[in-house]
Amino acid sequence: MLRRMVICLIIVGTAAPFAASSSAGERRHIDATPFSHAPCSVLSGEPCTPSFCSVFNPDPCIPELDYPYGENLQVTIQSQPSQDDATKYQKPDHDLNTIGDLFAALRSCWSPPPADVAREGMQMSVLFSFNKSGAMIAPPRMTFATQGAPADIRNTYLKAINASLGGCEPFKFTAGLGDAIAGRPIMIRYVDNRDLERQSGAR
Repeated sequence: MLRRMVICLIIVGTAAPFAASSSAGERRHIDATPFSHAPCSVLSGEPCTPSFCSVFNPDPCIPELDYPYGENLQVTIQSQPSQDDATKYQKPDHDLNTIGDLFAALRSCWSPPPADVAREGMQMSVLFSFNKSGAMIAPPRMTFATQGAPADIRNTYLKAINASLGGCEPFKFTAGLGDAIAGRPIMIRYVDNRDLERQSGAR
């Protein structure tokens, strides 16, 4: 019995330095980077919190908690806006300095497909990013289309979206806005709310 106690004491005494060394090592390698500035990779399984990286960044991105222009860069654009929203579809007469200016410019650019090749109630969402100069980094990527819409209808709307955005770029950003949104994902949801039957009959 005494022999067993001696053996146990020897094992505990031998393991203690390693445990202390391991604990000290963990303390030495603690990442003191604040949560909101912790780097993340575009290969991560989920977006970085509270913002997310662009796949066009060559290095890990640093999510910023105090983004001054709001959490989301998402806008819905209707093919036939209501009278109450008409002012939101007017192109600004100055360099774009705010997200509101950008959204107004994006709305004013939209030219939906002609009524004879369009689909009433059609919705499509696209995702893209701008560089600092106001040009799109890559063509918009479709992320949603109305369920059941034929391939030719989807292609028609995607071509109209590409043509509308391409015809307006480069967007004229102020230096501050360009620096703030460069590389950030922008989501646009296009909604064709026109009465296509009436427009076709009027021709």
